[in-house]
Amino acid sequence: MRAGRDVDHVAIVTGANHGIGAATAATLAAGGTGVLVSYYQVRDEPDPSIPETYRERRAAGAEQVVADIRAAGGRAVAVEADLRDPSAAARLFDTAEAELGPVDILVNNASGWVQDTFSTATQDQVGRTMQPVTEETWSQQFAVDAMAPALLIGEFARRHAARGARWGRIVGLTSGGDLGFPNEVSYGAAKAAQTSYTMSAAVELADLGVTANVVHPPVTDTGWVTDEVRDFVRSSQTHVHVATPEQVAEVIAYLVSDAAALVTGNVLTLR
Repeated sequence: MRAGRDVDHVAIVTGANHGIGAATAATLAAGGTGVLVSYYQVRDEPDPSIPETYRERRAAGAEQVVADIRAAGGRAVAVEADLRDPSAAARLFDTAEAELGPVDILVNNASGWVQDTFSTATQDQVGRTMQPVTEETWSQQFAVDAMAPALLIGEFARRHAARGARWGRIVGLTSGGDLGFPNEVSYGAAKAAQTSYTMSAAVELADLGVTANVVHPPVTDTGWVTDEVRDFVRSSQTHVHVATPEQVAEVIAYLVSDAAALVTGNVLTLR
């Protein structure tokens, strides 16, 4: 994985059937890491403001991701898992260990993204449909973006300690900011919880040789970016780039490399 390692590594990457997750799985596999591609087929309701290709990618399986990795000589297996199920974490680790080996890299990329709001607005600044905060929107978001990463980190830590491992990497994905995430309030809040879990892991697991960091990607074109979104980025004082998933994956690959051994307990904001 760009660092000249003499041992094999195994990663679990969640939400890896498309976008940043798929790009991360491919990038890690290209460097010699075995990858369990965790995914869940999400079937969104049609939204005129979101390209149909994005809905199709979220609803896709991970067969093509795994096939491409294997065709390039890499190792990968796909597991569909609903991360709202508390038993999913152990099942992913069991499968990875049986098929690829002990897991020493965890990338919490999956999101239960819903666009909810406290306001009475029905659309955001780029025309995407919003809905009010409800128990359902909160539960979906927090189950996937907060509970699942916490359980996955816990599973990682227990197994890592039990086998006496001394090298490990955890990377989470976040969004939002100091003022939360207006127009995507449950998404931002759940990501903040995941960030806190990951920062705690950086401290608590340091003695086990584990680093833990969070990546805050820029606006990333995973299929949802429209001309209106690009115009918004160009006029924004806080956004700079519309990135590709592969660009974000390169940063994640660095964080899980030996070269980043001193990088832990950080939120890396990419612009």
